Amino acid sequence: MAEHPHPIDGLAVLRLLTYNVNFGIAGDADTMAAIHDASADLVLLQETNVEWERALRREFAGEFPHMTFKHRGGAGGLAVLSRQAPVQIEFLPAAQGGGWFPAVRVVVDSRLGRVQVLGVHLRPAVSEGGSWVSGHFSTPSVRSAEIRSFCARLSPALPTVVAGDFNEEEDGDAARFLVEQGFRSALARYAPDRFTWRWPTVVGELHKQLDHVFYDGKLDVLFAEVRTAGRSDHLPVVAVIAPR
Repeated sequence: MAEHPHPIDGLAVLRLLTYNVNFGIAGDADTMAAIHDASADLVLLQETNVEWERALRREFAGEFPHMTFKHRGGAGGLAVLSRQAPVQIEFLPAAQGGGWFPAVRVVVDSRLGRVQVLGVHLRPAVSEGGSWVSGHFSTPSVRSAEIRSFCARLSPALPTVVAGDFNEEEDGDAARFLVEQGFRSALARYAPDRFTWRWPTVVGELHKQLDHVFYDGKLDVLFAEVRTAGRSDHLPVVAVIAPR
């Protein structure tokens, strides 16, 4: 059962949004409204591109004065939107051995102190040849290798959040690795039954929880939710993070 949210008025928190905005609908008004309505301090976006950058900079220059983009063809782009200037921002190359997309490491001086955030977009469950059937069986080990590679670039001294599009559910190999390292899932606490991805088919809509927010033992999450908003195939995920 999901926990009830703690009161957060007056507390020093970091409000984080992770959202795969879908590279095919750049500038979509409903999807940009979902970003605004989340009222986040720090935003991690997946599947951005040049067109998305133009639209986001035009719409959010005042709200998020610090924006950084990494363009990488197709669905491989990443973006970080922040209300305050990050202390450090570093894009990590796609992991060897089958990884498709880069990751981003961001260090921020937030209201709760210095925090390290790893934003990921892990390999989807599709083979190199484009098969979702064989990809279902062949890609879990790729996502495990990706998260291990990216986490190796983290500073163990800093409180850490790992968030983004994992392209796997809570029982996947990458998520399991983080749990073994002492991380806890925000959605497992507050929205365990909520899907974050939907896809229409001839036999109905598919639903899965593919997007996650994990946090280490130096932090707590006071509230997390999946917001029903935007036109992407993914839904925005918000977590309110506090010191432990």
